[in-house]
Amino acid sequence: MSDLVIETSGLRKEFRSVRRGVRVAVQNLDLAVPAGGGVHGFLGPNGSGKTTTIRMLLGLVRPTRGTMRLFGEPVPQRLPHVIGRVGAVVESPKFSPNFSGRLNLELLAGSIGAPKARVDQAIETVQLSGREKEKYKSYSLGMKQRIAIAATLLKDPALLILDEPTNGLDPAGIREIRETIRGLGEAGVTVLLSSHILAEVQQVCTSATIIGNGRLLASGRVDDLLGTSTVHRVVVADPARAAEALARAELAATVDGDALRVDAADPARITHVLGEAGIWLSELTPLRPDLETVFLELTRSEQLGGAQ
Repeated sequence: MSDLVIETSGLRKEFRSVRRGVRVAVQNLDLAVPAGGGVHGFLGPNGSGKTTTIRMLLGLVRPTRGTMRLFGEPVPQRLPHVIGRVGAVVESPKFSPNFSGRLNLELLAGSIGAPKARVDQAIETVQLSGREKEKYKSYSLGMKQRIAIAATLLKDPALLILDEPTNGLDPAGIREIRETIRGLGEAGVTVLLSSHILAEVQQVCTSATIIGNGRLLASGRVDDLLGTSTVHRVVVADPARAAEALARAELAATVDGDALRVDAADPARITHVLGEAGIWLSELTPLRPDLETVFLELTRSEQLGGAQ
């Protein structure tokens, strides 16, 4: 039994047309998503190959070359044997607008042979209890997205694939989807979350893969991708005087608004230097890189490399 729910090796997809010739959407992509629940971010700029990769995994597009496995089984050859364990929201699902959310789900459950009790579970999981009897056409975009996720949960999947689930949502809708995704990961479902909204992803993902121009740029636990930083935010009453004292001690410091950014491997040295100068700290906070910074640096390097 593989410890990976998704695994690709050397995956490549080319699109050919008379007008544009050959366009490479995915090139030599090695993707590994671990089993055991949790949320794995699949990150990249728009047009970087995320959706094409997902469509290949689901058998909607045939790869040009390379191998893919779901739950250790080769796909698309063995896709019928594993697709029952996979839920996916890749395109806008079709629901009857004049039916309630519950009725839509009950009809879908009946078509796949899922017990009605699972409808109740799905509605509760996506936090639509109390609104499920309203007509689908009256739902906000965020509620419609949650109903789409509920539909995938009817077959109790071990793997849930979501392609840009917060696109077009307002802040409240984004928060609702984020809480739903986090809850699914905590409940033991492995979620592959494709997105380009880095601040949202950082709040729910335990691991991530970053791609650019269809190529793997980085992969691993989010904490490892972020790494560590020696830069600290320092707040004092007189930032200019503090910067001079730190410079005399050969500590790099720059004034940043009403604070300082100080590069020091040992924050105790900052405290010591300023204390000797009679300057007292009101704040000393390590500044850790965020996922957006890492993402932008990786994708910028990829764009520069591709332009050479």
